Order: sequence, then C-alpha cells, then structure tokens
Amino acid sequence: MSYVKYIDKTRAYYLGQGYEKPYEWAHFGEVPFARLEKPLTEARLTIVSTSDVAVRSDDDNGDHAEELFVGNVYSIASDTPVDQLYSRQEHYDKYATHLDDVDSYFPISRLHEAAAEGLIGSVAPRLHGVFTAYSQRRTLTVDGPEVLKRCREDGVDAAVMTPV
Repeated sequence: MSYVKYIDKTRAYYLGQGYEKPYEWAHFGEVPFARLEKPLTEARLTIVSTSDVAVRSDDDNGDHAEELFVGNVYSIASDTPVDQLYSRQEHYDKYATHLDDVDSYFPISRLHEAAAEGLIGSVAPRLHGVFTAYSQRRTLTVDGPEVLKRCREDGVDAAVMTPV
C-alpha cells in the first residue's frame, strides 16, 4: 500500500517556500480533549478544519459566511449544500493531491449522513474553519478559544477535526 508521507512532504514544502527552518509540529504534555459525556447517538457534532472553504455566490466570486472573522476563524452554515462549497486554497501539494472533492477535507455530507442514519445525534448549525497562521501561540491564545466559544454557543458536544 502506498501512502503520502505527510510530515516529510510538509517539511520539504516549507523549506522549498523559503522558510529558514522546517515546520515545528505542536507538542503538548496535556491534551486538551475531554471524554464525551453522552452517547455519540445523542451528541451534536461540528467540523473544525484548517481548509479554506468558501461558499459560491451568485456572482461566482465566492464568499465566506456572513459572520465576521475573529482571528483566523470563520464559520459556514451546516445546511449549505456541498456543491456550493469550494476551496480557494493555493498552498497545498498540487502534485500529490487536489481539492476537487470538498468532502475529502470538509466532510459535510458524511456528517449529515451520520445524523440521518442515527449514528450521531445532530449536526451543529455552524461548521468552522481556521486559516493556518503557522503560530502555535496564536492558535492557543486567539483561534482555539474563538472556535471553542462558537462551539459552546451552538451546543456542540464533539468536533471532527480535519487538517489540510
């Protein structure tokens, strides 16, 4: 079986972009995750992704949700049809992958299917994206708390996290 050596490719990519040192992956002594307090079949889920997901508009320029950005965080209504979503992202390995299948990096259809099949309780009203800031400090002090705030506002019990 062949697979993409993501960490190796990421390090090579950043070095190729002119960064002086390889990307440093975050390390945490304590993982800030919590055990789910209810069965998954009763839980409300959302998506949190580092992809640049936009919504096609009538003028076809695309736009993010109507909400204002806070830090690098944006939200999209979870009832947005997947065929209206796309990525404007230009910073990925175009030789190893593509962004044509939105569900491969922002699995909105799979989440709705899981809810329809009773595998999860429900899909939250908003799904979230966080533009990559390449700053662990900014992620911990600005973007992470903003995502948590929005999840709490929506009564989210768990998040599917999809890094791009």
